This record gives sequence, C-alpha cells and structure tokens, in this order.
Amino acid sequence: MTGTTTTTTSNHQTNLTHDIPRTMSTQHPDNVTTPFFAANPELSGEDEVREAFYIFSHLGCREQMWDCEGKEVDNFVVKKLLSRYPEYFHKNQLGKNRLLTLRVPNPEFERAEAKILLETLGSIPRSYDIASLFYGDETPPIFEVILPMTTSYSSIDNIYQYYRDFVVGQQHQRLGGRDSTIADWIGSFHPDRINVIPLFEDRDGMLNAASIVRRYMQDKNLPYQRVFLARSDPAVNYGQIGAILLNKIALWNLSKLSDETGVPICPIIGAGSAPFRGNLRPDTVQRVVQEYPGAYTFTIQSAFKYDYPLSEAAEGIRFLEERSIEPATYIDEEESLILLDRYSAEYQKQIIALAPMINRIAGHIPGRRKRKLHIGLFGYSRSMGEVSLPRAITVTAALYSIGIPPEILGMNALTPDDIAFLKSTYVNFESDMADAVRFLNPDSVFLPQGVAQAVEEIVPIRPDPEHQEIARRIEKGLAACQMESFTDLILQAGHIRKFLG
Repeated sequence: MTGTTTTTTSNHQTNLTHDIPRTMSTQHPDNVTTPFFAANPELSGEDEVREAFYIFSHLGCREQMWDCEGKEVDNFVVKKLLSRYPEYFHKNQLGKNRLLTLRVPNPEFERAEAKILLETLGSIPRSYDIASLFYGDETPPIFEVILPMTTSYSSIDNIYQYYRDFVVGQQHQRLGGRDSTIADWIGSFHPDRINVIPLFEDRDGMLNAASIVRRYMQDKNLPYQRVFLARSDPAVNYGQIGAILLNKIALWNLSKLSDETGVPICPIIGAGSAPFRGNLRPDTVQRVVQEYPGAYTFTIQSAFKYDYPLSEAAEGIRFLEERSIEPATYIDEEESLILLDRYSAEYQKQIIALAPMINRIAGHIPGRRKRKLHIGLFGYSRSMGEVSLPRAITVTAALYSIGIPPEILGMNALTPDDIAFLKSTYVNFESDMADAVRFLNPDSVFLPQGVAQAVEEIVPIRPDPEHQEIARRIEKGLAACQMESFTDLILQAGHIRKFLG
C-alpha cells in the first residue's frame, strides 16, 4: 500500500481522495480501428507499452490494467515506461499520480498458466527497485493485482499470503545455514504487502461478493478495498438484463458491507462499448454513471479509446475522473432473481440455438491483441449444457454481424410486470435497447420467434439500413458456405457501430 490514500465514511457514502483512479484503461480487444502508434492491427507487447504511455499522457486516464494472462508476460513494463518516457513520469509518478495494476492468472482455473502468477508476483519487488532509483523515494510503482474469476475468500487470500510469506518473506531466509540472509545478499524486498482486487464474473460470485470480501478483510487492517464486477461474461451467461441486475445487487451489497465495517469499498465496473457489454462510450458516460451509482471506477476498453476522436475519448474520461461518487441504490434482490431466472432460461435457450452460427463466424472476426483472452465461465455453467462459445467480445461481434444484437435475446420471456420493474430499476433500459436494435435485421432467419415483437413493445425498431445490408450479405454467405470475405464485412459493420464486439 502506498500510504497516500485517506478515507472516511459518512451517511452511507464513501469519500476517498483522488488517489484511487476513477477510470482504468484495459486491454480488452473490442476496437475496430487500429491505434496510430501500432504497426499492425493486432497489438503486441511493445505496442501495449506505448499504449500505457498514450492513455496516461493523451487521454488522461490514470490507471492501466496490465494483463499477465494469455500472452508472453512483459515483467519489465515499469523499466520500459520510465526509461522511454522519463520526463513525463518524473512529473506523473507511477504508484501515485498514475497506476499500473496487474491482472494475474487464477491458478484454480488456468492451470497451464498457474506459475505465471508466481513469476508476476515475484516481479513486483524488482519494479520497486527500478522506481526507487528513478524517483529517489519508497513509493511502489505496483501495489495492486486483479484476480479474475474469483469464487472464494481463499482464492484472494492465497495471493495476499503468498506475496507476504514467500515473495517478501524469502528475504529473511539464511543461505547455507550461515548468518547471511537473502536480503543481505541482494537487498530487501518491497512493498511489504500488496492489495488483491477480486474480479467476480459469474452469478454465484457476484451474489456472494460482499460475503467473500467480508471474510477476506477480517484479519487485515485495510484502508480500503477495491472490488471488480464483470459486465461482459455475466451478459454472455445470463443475458443483458441478467448482467445488469447482478451488478446492481452486488453494488448494493458491497455498499452495505462498507457501512457495516467502516472500510470503504471501491467497486470497479468492467464496461465495454457494446450495449451488451456495458454501453460505455464517450457519448454515454453520463448515462452509465447514472446506471451504476456506487461504482467508483469504470474500465476504458479499446473501442472507447480508438474508435472515437481523441478529443471525444479524452473528454469522456475527464468527465468520469471528475464526477462525484453517488451512493449505491437499493434493489429488491428477491424480485430481481425471480425475474432473472425466468429471463435467463429463455436467453440461454436462444443463445444455445445460435451457438453453431456464432462459432462459424468466430474464426472470421479479426484479432486485435496478439494473445488469447483468459478462459470464461460459460463452460462452467451447468444450465448451459455442453455448448462451447468463444469469449464475450467474439460472441458479441458475431451476433451483431449477423444482425442479431444479443441484447434482444430472451426479451420474449418478460411479462408486463417484469417490464415495469425493469423501467424502475434499470435506468437506461429503453435507451440501451434502442441503441441495440438500430443494428437488428428484422428479416434474419436467425431471429428467435417472438423476440422482435417483444422488443417492439418497449422501443420502436428502426434499423440502420447500411448495417442491415451488411448483415444480410453475411447471412447469405453463411447459407451458401461462401465466407471468404466475411472479415471485411465484419469490419465494415463494426465501423458503423464504432465497436467490434
């Protein structure tokens, strides 16, 4: 911990200094446009170092998530940033004014990459030494890590304890039974502790987020605790409405935990540009903030950064950074879960039927990062059967490309009472649906029966004619098994939407 964050709690609202950023740039590859600093459409490790500098210096984002799973890990990112951009980072200190936060593999799910976790944690003291020489002080440039697919208290605590006992703790070990310790030999290890940010991505994790975090905090004197709530994977698993309700339930429960413990809880919402994945774009920042009161930090994914003019992206980030944090609002969990169960059952039935088409198109969706994304929880959900689907961005891109916005799936399961409840709970219900149905092809053979009629009872369907024509061409190519030009068509449609998936 840096020791620079001061916290107080008052009247059910958490007040923190600006030391915790309110935007976090991520490496999610949902962009259509290639950034100017990249030599190829697929960003490599060196591109991502340049990206980190760009989001700090040009976009005004104060935190970069550095993904350490699914690719060759660059554990020298701190050294590269400080040596290549010394003037900037002398004025904007890593660990204070700008944060670099590592997302590490979860060894419970990613066995092939489990030991990358240990390598990554072991690199934190080395980054400290580099920054200490650069700045001449004791501020750690990296002091937080994100654990994806968190499902238990122990999964968070294992990382905390391993770093304390085996990364930092090894410095006290004696060499060969002599008096000399490892610290005497190669120097002491810092920081003494790291913060672990759990990322909850499935239904059980999000519903139990507060109780899991409560247990984790019990034996630790923490000035604050950040908690990451996924938005994309819950949408793939439980549908758009399911993801919204789960996020709102988690935000409310975490706010109660903060009030009960006196420890500020600072939630992060992992929102992308597609409505299905959060609908966070430079032109929707005010809407999204209204949707998630209680959220402290929002992710800034690739489409937000690269599919809009620099001035618009920077202004959207400025708004998010400067906004006040509103307290979370109450949501009826019991009624929400009754609605969610019925809606999700219909959504899952429909996406299972669409899975063969999604998987056919998936191979034609262009890559944007030279890495595989970490595994998702879709395959672990028993209610989804044996169906295998690609990651959320690819699922979203495939469905939009065929003219079936995933937001509309399962809508025919909603009753008038459900719709009334959603209009009072889901702030942007109608506007999000209107954004999505612009890209619907009402004539598609893939459109589930009854869905368009259900959607039209909520918002009028006025398709974008250019996007609809591209979707028709892709559908025609699927039927004729002529898929050579799909990538170009997918990119054309993505440019119209200003996001890939």
